[in-house]
Amino acid sequence: MNPYAAGQSRNSAVGMKQLVVIGGGVIGVTTAWALAEAGHRVTLVEREPALAEGASRANGGQLSYRYVSPLADAGVPLKALGWLLDPEGPLRFKLDGTLAQWRWLGAFLARCRGAVNRRTTDQLLALGAYSQHCFGEFQQRAELDAIALRSPGKLVVYRRAAEFEQVARRTLAGGPERALTREECLALEPALADGGKDWLAGGIFTAGEAVADCHALCLQLGERLREHPNFQGWVHAQAQDFVQEGDRVVALRTSRGELGAAGFVLAAGLQSKALAAPLGIRLPLYPLKGYSLSAPIEARHRPPTVSVTDFERKTLYARIGEQLRVAAMVDLVGENTAIDPRRLAALHRNVRATFPQAADYDRAIPWAGLRPATPSGAPMLGATPLRGLWLNVGHGALGFTFSFGSARILAELMSDRASPIDLTGLELRAA
Repeated sequence: MNPYAAGQSRNSAVGMKQLVVIGGGVIGVTTAWALAEAGHRVTLVEREPALAEGASRANGGQLSYRYVSPLADAGVPLKALGWLLDPEGPLRFKLDGTLAQWRWLGAFLARCRGAVNRRTTDQLLALGAYSQHCFGEFQQRAELDAIALRSPGKLVVYRRAAEFEQVARRTLAGGPERALTREECLALEPALADGGKDWLAGGIFTAGEAVADCHALCLQLGERLREHPNFQGWVHAQAQDFVQEGDRVVALRTSRGELGAAGFVLAAGLQSKALAAPLGIRLPLYPLKGYSLSAPIEARHRPPTVSVTDFERKTLYARIGEQLRVAAMVDLVGENTAIDPRRLAALHRNVRATFPQAADYDRAIPWAGLRPATPSGAPMLGATPLRGLWLNVGHGALGFTFSFGSARILAELMSDRASPIDLTGLELRAA
């Protein structure tokens, strides 16, 4: 029996609209699914020959619903100076010759204040909790059974005792997070001892946090979309610009022709910025370039079971199926996807020192991708000043985590209903 037979959409009572989603990464694919489930006819436009070839291809794979602190924080500018002086540091900056880079940096620095960071963190925690709820529904309805999903919890480890103690004091008794001593960290994740014990000061563990294969999820959800009675198809084309009539967007011009619709969702990552600009809409997006390694795990290896994040080195380690995913670094170098051999070498040294027995690093597959981020670290969701044009962009390094909740929010709004969560701080004017 086809579980997507006509009449089984979640909200069949809403007025059906013809909608176009631009972008075939995890944000675009989940949005297309949510809109189809809400009872709308949906077309997906993607410029690459396959889905999830950009930032969704080999990201960290963590679903960090409760660990969502944005990059902009009070101590970041001072820390950044130290990182920039360290050739193997987690942050690298290079002038790209654009005014947009300076604008983004200025706005980012303006938000590096504790009060601003706390407000943004509260907003992201609400979105994360809602997205976790939505993921369960996505998985059940779409029968996502090939995504290597696990929920081992997340352990953020600290190398500096003073930093760990400061964070541990802020950990609320009875809350979802637990502060663990060095010995408790090693008991929870014995593989941490393989790189020596002296470097480890302690850690913060959050039970229930998950890991999954983002690329596999996009591909399987794409297959389910093709079976959905409300899905009109996937157009492999370059989105070029919009056709505007008064204050309404009525069509999308592509390299394969024009697509008319009642509504359009910009979910194309960095490309969204260029598509919005001719309409007078400035999206404050800048690429945070990240790197990853995907190393095969064999029977002789001892990978971590828990999802681990090295706080100081901004490196995460997650077992996804039969591979270890190692993801790290934030390079502010413009729209450059080339793999820098020095950054790759640094990533290799870090993982070999921390988890020397976890995987076959000689056969690791490297990757670099651009994560579109706003200065605040919060995505931009919802309506624009132009009728018919909607946003689901700017998720930065948390696109996988937030994709399910963001998609459902767009589906509710575009079905003429209220957002299920407060969007203060998450709308265009607040970016």
